[in-house]
Amino acid sequence: MRSGLRLKFGRPTRQDAVSGFVTGLFSIPEGMAYASIGGFNPLLGLYSGMVPTAVGSLFSRTVLMTTTLTSAIALTSQSVLAEAGLEPDDLNNVATLTVLVGVIMVLFGLLRLGSVMSFVSNAVMTGFTTGIAVQIIAGVLGDATGYETDAHNTLAKIADSVAHVGSWDLTSVLVAAGTVAVWAVVHAVPRLKPFAVLGALVVMTAVAVIFSLDVRTVGDIGAIPNALPHPILPDLSVLPDLLFGAVAVALVALAQAAGIGAAVPNPDGTRPDVSKDFTAQGLANLAGGFFRALPTGGSLSRTGVATSAGARTRWAGIFAGIFLALVVLVAGGVAELIPMPVIGGLILVIGGELIAGRIPDLRLVWRTGWLPTVAMLVTFVATTQLPLQQAILLGAGLSLLLYAVNAERSARLQALAREPDGRWRLTEIPDELPSDTVTVLHYQGAGLFAEVAKLDEAWPRLNGVRNAVVILHARTVPDVPSSTIIKALKRHAQDLSRYGCQLMIVGLDPAVARVLTRTGTADVLGAGNLIEQTPIFFEALDAAYDEATTWIESHRQQDGTGPPA
Repeated sequence: MRSGLRLKFGRPTRQDAVSGFVTGLFSIPEGMAYASIGGFNPLLGLYSGMVPTAVGSLFSRTVLMTTTLTSAIALTSQSVLAEAGLEPDDLNNVATLTVLVGVIMVLFGLLRLGSVMSFVSNAVMTGFTTGIAVQIIAGVLGDATGYETDAHNTLAKIADSVAHVGSWDLTSVLVAAGTVAVWAVVHAVPRLKPFAVLGALVVMTAVAVIFSLDVRTVGDIGAIPNALPHPILPDLSVLPDLLFGAVAVALVALAQAAGIGAAVPNPDGTRPDVSKDFTAQGLANLAGGFFRALPTGGSLSRTGVATSAGARTRWAGIFAGIFLALVVLVAGGVAELIPMPVIGGLILVIGGELIAGRIPDLRLVWRTGWLPTVAMLVTFVATTQLPLQQAILLGAGLSLLLYAVNAERSARLQALAREPDGRWRLTEIPDELPSDTVTVLHYQGAGLFAEVAKLDEAWPRLNGVRNAVVILHARTVPDVPSSTIIKALKRHAQDLSRYGCQLMIVGLDPAVARVLTRTGTADVLGAGNLIEQTPIFFEALDAAYDEATTWIESHRQQDGTGPPA
């Protein structure tokens, strides 16, 4: 049994312990900063790096993925609670949202919906994350400048703050600027780069304490006891108010985490499983919800900190949660001394890094075409103007629209001609179907209903044709083709039948063949005209072509138009 556990979890290493300690320390400023972004008590940001991080690492199939609070999750959670008319300071409301997000994530994982994330396009995610970065900067200007704007719109907050530079508090501005400067100096040293945020936090907090600077501190927001989070129960009465928003929070968290497996491969060579990562993040939220954690998900930035610090196995994440809990238990009260302008400066850095990190994607989307660019801009505007749960759902809808449009554009019919040596070459589709001939059409597409008009337009006209066979090579048809596609196939088969011709559909996946049989398409085609694919490419097509040629010759002889037998 022990050996089995070692195979599953790996043997913890010294590097894992070091990585866990560094990640745990890093979680103090970043967790507090992200909680502050969403208008939550910074203490909840600390708690979000304890139980959820350890549980997520315990079950994740992407073994180095760190599950914790992110800026996007914090902002979306705040937006969901505000939309439901619930206070973010009510811990029962937070617990309900976190547990509900966990249930939805587990459900997504059990239903094997990991592939759904691939439908969220890069254009939409670029617009969303860039909008989140702008929201982060707008939301922290009050802490960094000491000026609290009355504007509610994200872009209006930035404009109002810039317009009232004279109202900024000089001490707060200097502390925030000093924080950015210290971060930049430490960040410039390659070996110290993972400690840049922690270093800036410690140095500028020490400066503020030593010189007794008159700035707002974390302690002014809420006390941080030297104790672990006490268990709390969700408020079931608010479940209906949070259900829709919880789906949006789950989508935001899962979309952010979906690419971590590709970016950070498992050191042991095992393949990641996005659906099982969904389940792991869900279990992390189910556990964290009862211990005062905000909703969490896989964090690429925190995972990067862990790997840079030497993480080798999933134990790095488990240690990170344990070490953070120990630090809070031993020295939690010290965190009350952290100035809010320091957190504000760090968040400005985080927001700036997010924007800088998206510049290559912004350029890529811009150069790809006008449609992805419009989707990116619409998502960006929605993220900065609408509640985030509405923005992510709008983005998901845009992603599906982009997929459908691109699939429709890529759908095509191509004619194939067999060479004397048996090879197949592409040729032009005839405008009219020739008589006494086998015409092979190769279908390429996703089987969407939007493709039918395009395929009908390319289909050869039937003007007085006789004794002909059309072979539709449909190896790429998906397991569940659109019912509109099926109706179109039946219509073309019936049209050919009226002229004494035949339609054969070949190269089908067995699942597609069963669907066509169940829907009566096979009966319309006629016996033997529905042929499944084989492991050898074009083998089914070759067999169908020979059979169609024989059928044409036999009918020509019956009609007296062919050579005598």
